[in-house]
Amino acid sequence: MLFYSIIVVITAVDQLSKYWIRSVMKVGESMPFYKDIISFTYYQNSGAAGSSLQGWAPILGVLAVLIVAGIWWYRRKGGFPGTLKQSAAALLVGGAIGNGIERLLFGKVTDFIVINSGNGIMNLADIAINIGVVLYLVDMLLSQRGRWKGNGKNPQIS
Repeated sequence: MLFYSIIVVITAVDQLSKYWIRSVMKVGESMPFYKDIISFTYYQNSGAAGSSLQGWAPILGVLAVLIVAGIWWYRRKGGFPGTLKQSAAALLVGGAIGNGIERLLFGKVTDFIVINSGNGIMNLADIAINIGVVLYLVDMLLSQRGRWKGNGKNPQIS
């Protein structure tokens, strides 16, 4: 149930935030959000992260559908055991759905979150995907740590 709840919340909040930005701002317009740390700038991205692959939105939209289907299939086969992996997978799916909807419907994604340290522009779906990847890596490290402790040996690099 947690898996599906996370997907619904991420997708809904992502879509609502993008709708709000499109409703109140013009493309290229900026406004401060939190002190001098975070601002909102409305940008339409027809590509991928870092504005790479511009014009590939339809292909990236289909890729998002395939990734979501693959994660669902793997989960049904018993993949992603444990709460941390389930949460990571749900964040990936929610983010992929959020950006996939826009890519398939509009041919572009609404980006608007700017962290003023100079690291690009993103949206909530992008953040969910990144957090999902980090959680999955943390789970992998914790699992490996348990194996190292279990056999009493130091890890070997091969």
